[in-house]
Amino acid sequence: MRGAATRNKRPRRPLERGRLAMAVTMTERAAQRVAEYLARRGRGVALRLGVRTTGCSGMAYKLEYVDQVAPDDQLFEAHGVKIVVDAKSLAFIDGTELDFVREGLNEGFRFNNPNERDRCGCGESFRV
Repeated sequence: MRGAATRNKRPRRPLERGRLAMAVTMTERAAQRVAEYLARRGRGVALRLGVRTTGCSGMAYKLEYVDQVAPDDQLFEAHGVKIVVDAKSLAFIDGTELDFVREGLNEGFRFNNPNERDRCGCGESFRV
């Protein structure tokens, strides 16, 4: 049991002005995929990760390419790829890791969000 408990713990994030710093990360697989999409697109400086109100559980993730970072965006970087998050979304996705997975013939991004409390049956929306 002891090994399982320590394996699932995330490393503590550094303190920022007396509180834990907010963070959004991505796996190396996800970063490679985003870099490929940006290169194929021919422009763009980052991937925007955010949330929108929708679905049966209340919120859904949104991904889009960013050509310019807004002054109030939070900027993160993982494996050489930049991720931007607006301040409103960051409260709901703090600590989220973006992964890219293949399951059989399906492939896509997976959001590993420690703030999720519930997810709808179709997997399109979530609740914090």
